[in-house]
Amino acid sequence: MNKKYFFFDIDGTLTNKLTGELVPSAQKTIRQLQENGHFVCIATGRAYYKTKDFAKISGIHHIVSNGGAALTIDDHVIANRPLDHKTAVALCEEAERKGYGVLIATDDSIDVTMINDNFINQVGYRQEPTRYFLKQSLRYCDIPEIYKIYIAISQDDEMNLKLKDSIGYIRFVDDYLTFQHDEKDRGILNMIKTIHGKVEDVVVFGDDYNDLVMFRPEWTSIAMGNACDALKKKADFVTKASYDDGIEYACRHYGWI
Repeated sequence: MNKKYFFFDIDGTLTNKLTGELVPSAQKTIRQLQENGHFVCIATGRAYYKTKDFAKISGIHHIVSNGGAALTIDDHVIANRPLDHKTAVALCEEAERKGYGVLIATDDSIDVTMINDNFINQVGYRQEPTRYFLKQSLRYCDIPEIYKIYIAISQDDEMNLKLKDSIGYIRFVDDYLTFQHDEKDRGILNMIKTIHGKVEDVVVFGDDYNDLVMFRPEWTSIAMGNACDALKKKADFVTKASYDDGIEYACRHYGWI
């Protein structure tokens, strides 16, 4: 059997999206794939700090995180690239001029920086653990590195940001947009190059719109049964839902376990 290089999304793929829990059959399948000599890796838009504990629980030691900009091999981070600085600063400045609250992640952690409290006044505190640092004298251009940007803007007002499409973004909640890397495919290619793997032996699993970018013709793309229709249309194979042992089903279908 040829060695395969598996890249799994987390939410709704390795987990039951309703509970957030790792699907037991998925964890079992991961172990079997590893025992059979395959390379197993997470591919997620999450920051590394939000991924590492899940990777440990699931028994996975390689990670493509931060939307493809961060690579972890054998539990060691070897790269974690911030957003393009000039573009990120321009987006923050536009949002500020137009009165939208802005939070900036200046590193890979729960910390965010703000130059005023507009974001909190407009939409309140973020639901996930976050530490806020108010630095009123700071200019966006003086921040050395920007990893993520959170802008308090409704879906109806999105088009008011002319630079909205200059950086990848996703709306996890109704009240604000999260701007981050959206290049999981590039992260996968960088990982394969680093470990001297073969692109044609890559297999990716995903379920949502942010996984569209990693469904490429060079390799095998598998959509979960609970995936969005757009991803299913782009997939080489549609398996069962994550919570219905979809990862195990696909891997048995192809004879990988």
